[in-house]
Amino acid sequence: MTQHNWPQRQRNAIPNGIGITCSFYAERAQNAEIWDTDGNRYIDFAAGIAVNNTGHRHPRIIEAISKQLERFTHTAFQVAPYHAYIELAEKINALTPGDHAKKTGFFTTGAEAVENAVKIARAATGRSGVIAFSGAFHGRTLLGMALTGKVHPYKAGFGPFPAEIHHAPFPNALHGISVEDALAGLDFLFQNDIDPARVAAIIIEPVQGEGGFNVAPAEFLQALRRICDEHGILLIADEVQTGFARTGRMFAVEHAGVVPDLITMAKSLAGGMPLSAVCGRAEVMDAAPIGGLGGTYAGNPLALASALAVLDIIEDESLVSRANDLGERLRNTLESLRVAVPQIADIRGLGAMVAVEFQKPDSKQPDADFTRQVQQRAMENGLILLSCGSHGNVIRFLFPLTIEDAVLDEGLHILAKALRG
Repeated sequence: MTQHNWPQRQRNAIPNGIGITCSFYAERAQNAEIWDTDGNRYIDFAAGIAVNNTGHRHPRIIEAISKQLERFTHTAFQVAPYHAYIELAEKINALTPGDHAKKTGFFTTGAEAVENAVKIARAATGRSGVIAFSGAFHGRTLLGMALTGKVHPYKAGFGPFPAEIHHAPFPNALHGISVEDALAGLDFLFQNDIDPARVAAIIIEPVQGEGGFNVAPAEFLQALRRICDEHGILLIADEVQTGFARTGRMFAVEHAGVVPDLITMAKSLAGGMPLSAVCGRAEVMDAAPIGGLGGTYAGNPLALASALAVLDIIEDESLVSRANDLGERLRNTLESLRVAVPQIADIRGLGAMVAVEFQKPDSKQPDADFTRQVQQRAMENGLILLSCGSHGNVIRFLFPLTIEDAVLDEGLHILAKALRG
């Protein structure tokens, strides 16, 4: 087989359903920079889709993984347990909102965390219904797709989906959905589709990821907490993309002062290693029977070692406060371009989880074409950007929180140039 023509080999070997943003092939990376196999340099404003909050190849993460690699790589925690699993669970129990007793279980992917949270909620309540929201993204498994509130490309052609999943409107002021409208939609479900006494859980992203970085207003999250308490429903905060300092808090739900019953997490938990978790009230987490939770690779020791290093880096390098500083610099850049770029309809987010939405100035309709043009111009000048949103008209920014100031400034300059055209 030829060693060249990688694009053709990719087309021949890999299914079309795996969407790929960049046309180059990565050779190496460091913090917020990636170099391709031709030696070209790119500034990374994607961070592996919010995975590398602590950057590529942080030396403390490399050291932690290397030390664990010298001991063992896998035993399956359910077979031969190890201390790191317990140590990380203790740390997450202490870091998550609420002073109640908590327990944490580890898995491998964000979708796995979500599925296990639903399993736990159903076991704890004896109920089957689950409510998610329009624009939500909770994974690509069958249950994850059922919970996801976006058809293309995630759900089209893959049904039927698991039953007892319902969707309520997510509040979005730009698109005319107020908090009152969203709560009315939830009440509509209770009146017409499912008795709240049959609902095990309501799952929500405090800031929607794939949906467009739409921020759930604090009053909406607080209202959901009250509704859940009233009806004995468990509130699940999906923090897979928002967790671990990205929003200027360790977890995004903290901005609203809301304490969920269960929290799902993944992505930046382990700095590039595959690891996810569900943390929740101890009595809720203990509802699943012995053997009902787990997975062969769940809580892999290399990933746990990386995660323990990530938590130390977040604390020692003050990444929670740095996220707010970085986000402010990005917002200032975007705000300064509003007049020159009339397609900018909204700039939103929390901390360094910021997005810009584009609309056609004459019709106020979503402008996915302009979004693609901005991405392409940025890429041509060495900046990696990701899009999102139900209409593909949003650019989301996910640079590492460890990004050097000079590299951020360079990236923002390229961004401004790409937006101006």
